This record gives sequence, structure tokens and C-alpha cells, in this order.
Amino acid sequence: MQKIEIEYPLTTKSPNIIWEQISSAHGLERWLADHVTEENGVFTFIWGEPWTERDVREAHLIEYVKYDHIKFKWAYDEDNDLYWEMRIGKSELTHHLNLLITDFAEDDDVDGLRILWESNLERLHRASGL
Repeated sequence: MQKIEIEYPLTTKSPNIIWEQISSAHGLERWLADHVTEENGVFTFIWGEPWTERDVREAHLIEYVKYDHIKFKWAYDEDNDLYWEMRIGKSELTHHLNLLITDFAEDDDVDGLRILWESNLERLHRASGL
């Protein structure tokens, strides 16, 4: 397994705006999956529509610090050391905010996972202007 870290510059200086996009089912549904629900700390991500082939995955919320970071663990993952996280960071040089993504992939899936995250981050930008 390889740890992947992606830093995405944001066009806002307000952590409130990005926090809504990364920490709520409604916000995540705008850019990360077609449908997202949350119940008791379990987020259900659905890609695809009911009339097509769908991919449904559950992630448990394992850490949440408002306006700082949110960390998930996929329900199907047996390895307790694996997670995915979205963290709001601040550039010391520009004082702009960055979205820092941490995820893990099998050695032969690293490039594919990076491409997937970059595509999702482009969707975030289109959906919210961030």
C-alpha cells in the first residue's frame, strides 16, 4: 500500500465555505459522488443512477475537527491503518487555503487514484468555484 497526498489550492480564505463541501452529505454530493447520505457517522456514497449499474460504498467517520479536517475509513477495508482524509491547510507563503487529501492505494492503483482525486477536485471547483 502506498500513501497518496494531494494538495489542492483553493480560491477562498474562508474555511467555512470549504468545510461545508467536505463535511456534509449535501456538500460531498455536489462533487464526490452522485448521491451521499449520512446516518450516525456512516456516510453512504453512491455512484451511478438507479437505472444503471451502481457502486455503493460506506465510510465510517473516524475523526472530525470542525474547520480543520475530516477522516473516513471505508467499511470494507480490513486494515485499521488505512483511511482517507480531507484537511484544510493554509499556505504560509500566500495565506490562501489548500485542501490536503490523504488516501491509500495498492501499488498498481496509485496513478488511477491520483487521477480520480484530481477529477473530483475539478468537479469541486466547477460546483463551488473553490
